[in-house]
Amino acid sequence: MHAARITSLDGPSAVAVGDVPEPVRGEGEVLVEVHEAGVSFPDVLLSKGLYQMKPDLPFVPGAECAGIVREAPEGSEFATGDRVAAFPIFGAFAETVSVPSEFVFPIPDSVSFRAAAAVPMNYLTVHFALTRRGRLEAGETVLVHGAAGGIGTAAIQYARALGARVIAVASTDDKCAVARAAGADEAVLADGFLGRVKELTGGRGVDVVVDPVGGDRFTDSLRSLAVEGRLLVIGFTAGEIPTVKVNRLLLGNTSVVGVAWGAFWNREPGYVRRQWDELLPLLADGRLDPPLGSAYPLADVAAALRELDDRRATGKVTLTVR
Repeated sequence: MHAARITSLDGPSAVAVGDVPEPVRGEGEVLVEVHEAGVSFPDVLLSKGLYQMKPDLPFVPGAECAGIVREAPEGSEFATGDRVAAFPIFGAFAETVSVPSEFVFPIPDSVSFRAAAAVPMNYLTVHFALTRRGRLEAGETVLVHGAAGGIGTAAIQYARALGARVIAVASTDDKCAVARAAGADEAVLADGFLGRVKELTGGRGVDVVVDPVGGDRFTDSLRSLAVEGRLLVIGFTAGEIPTVKVNRLLLGNTSVVGVAWGAFWNREPGYVRRQWDELLPLLADGRLDPPLGSAYPLADVAAALRELDDRRATGKVTLTVR
């Protein structure tokens, strides 16, 4: 079968498609014929050897996909021909992948393979961030950084579904427009965002900040919090890992909360399916509708990864496999 492989840690341009053996379904696994695969920032980091997981070379990247069940374990809820999304962690950038059953999910007939492939990484991360770590409640206000990206648009939609007001922060006017289209109540430019947020909240600040960016925005994100506000640290796409002066937390009774979804489900794999079951009605009725960005054929995987690496992506980037 055709698959994209990382054979050296020289970045996106070194990722290439070649022929590899088809996977053999393991015990308790579902064999999925991949139609679409989602491309995420961890795939970029993996290509450079900068991700916390460091699989042996060579390997097939790709954490999320959607397609058709080819083969399932006896007694499984899945049957040949079922439409599913999957979270294989590695191996999605291929024509076929074998996935543990607990990481295979039913999808509504109304959801396309491309949209379904855009859900697992971003929406399950955001579900964990906003519900378990952020304890978001209806009526609260959420500030979302990187609001035109995959995590950002997922956070906008899920926060709105939970009854929150959403203020989006993005680097350009075009990206602000993407955030508004995703459902943000307001969208402001990253340059000078603190002043605009204070204006929009009447000086009160926001209850929750979703931050997948880090870098030099971090201090102003802390300053944007209301009393008992929570800043959710999801990642550092800006490259710089910020530091916290804890006196700021003391004075405002605020919190900086780590969001390590992978570390959590790694200890409790069944949690991921429970998350999916909570999101499924929102997918079915359209309240969660992943904004889709560029689509590339599998052969152009390097270009897809470069788009994320260059911070040019708006919406979810996907690979069409078949």
